[in-house]
Amino acid sequence: MESQLEQAIKAKVVNVDSVESWDSCYNQATNQGSPIVVHFTASWCMPSVAMTPVFEELASSYPGVLFLTVDVDEVKEVASRMEVKAMPTFVLMRNGAQMDKIVGANPDEIKKRVDSFVQFNSEYVA
Repeated sequence: MESQLEQAIKAKVVNVDSVESWDSCYNQATNQGSPIVVHFTASWCMPSVAMTPVFEELASSYPGVLFLTVDVDEVKEVASRMEVKAMPTFVLMRNGAQMDKIVGANPDEIKKRVDSFVQFNSEYVA
């Protein structure tokens, strides 16, 4: 039987709709050593909405990474915990620690930073 994390990774991008959902995904990924990439978004923020397909494309390119989407208006506590002050914000995490944060809608920069993050992670794991 697949774990929730394995199902989540196969689903490509997991929508976090509660603090409990965040804690569950975060804890499972951390315990299993899976890197996490989070897109903090808001439905009223057009740059955030525009980044959604880019984020989904990234998720399909890196099957071993957990990609999460958090709507800051729906899950304010998580946004506050992660010190998100502007949308879109992308947070790259490994072993429970924030490794990188990208603020703004810059598809090329996000792809480049996620790629180097994932490359580092595979070297780190090997």
